Amino acid sequence: MVKQAIILAGGFGTRLQTVVNEVPKPMAPVGGRPFLEYVMDHCKLYGIEKIILAVGYKHEIIIEHFSDNYRGIQLEYSIEHEALGTGGGILQAAQMLEEEAFFVLNGDTLFKVDLQELGKLYEEKKAGMVLALCEMKNFDRYGIVALNEEQRVLSFIEKQYQSKGNINAGVYVLNNEILRRSKLRGRFSFEKDFMEAFVGSYQFYGSVSSDYFIDIGIPEDYRRAEEELL
Repeated sequence: MVKQAIILAGGFGTRLQTVVNEVPKPMAPVGGRPFLEYVMDHCKLYGIEKIILAVGYKHEIIIEHFSDNYRGIQLEYSIEHEALGTGGGILQAAQMLEEEAFFVLNGDTLFKVDLQELGKLYEEKKAGMVLALCEMKNFDRYGIVALNEEQRVLSFIEKQYQSKGNINAGVYVLNNEILRRSKLRGRFSFEKDFMEAFVGSYQFYGSVSSDYFIDIGIPEDYRRAEEELL
């Protein structure tokens, strides 16, 4: 059972600055609570015992709010003193974990997928990584992920209008060893420089779900989160 996670909470949130500009994007208030609390509540539901928060922009606000514990989950902080990108942020934070397998989540999205089912698929497939994929219709903000009949990831398709497709929802089970083996260092994109570059080299699998998904990255969806998560 996978019991550790990294949450990426260091983003500036450029597109959300018009409505939320005093706190980091994951701390945007939703129903009187930071959005990040909803993400960690979901982790709590599935038995996560330790979370590394990868923080950067205005990280002091996050640390002051949560300290070293959230509802019994042990919290530690991987502070980026310069922007490392999604990949560099995960790589730095992963050095603070004791186990090889861990979850990765985004602090500005909530996907209510069964985390331990993802962990089971990871173990059954002996995967390098498992991606949680969300079924979506009529969208252009996200690229889609192509799978074969055995759930193996074949390719990542660039953002464009799609009438329907399975998007990368930003929740993963990852093996630390393959991340180290990639020899990527410093600032890099997890999506471009790791996932897309190594999809043919390592065994990546996808698990498709229609569970609730919200990304607060733009004002329209932030307002929708305020309505729906109440």
